Amino acid sequence: MKTRISITISAGILLEIDRQIGPAGSRSALIEQVLSDHFRDLERRAIHQRDLELINANADFLNREAEDVLRYQADIFDILEDQAHKQ
Repeated sequence: MKTRISITISAGILLEIDRQIGPAGSRSALIEQVLSDHFRDLERRAIHQRDLELINANADFLNREAEDVLRYQADIFDILEDQAHKQ
């Protein structure tokens, strides 16, 4: 359901809206899309911020896990050297 509202904006913003939509465009559609994008971006930023806080809160543990995993990985230079000696 859509609701009719009235807003006041600067002349410069209105000129930019009209420029963006062209002669057959809809101001309402553009404004609705811009606001929808903005609210989605705010939500995405909030999610990213929560993720970053979780990562930072567990950074020491995650770093220890990464170091442990790296100890089990083969050194690529050792592998290449072994292959070169086999040829």
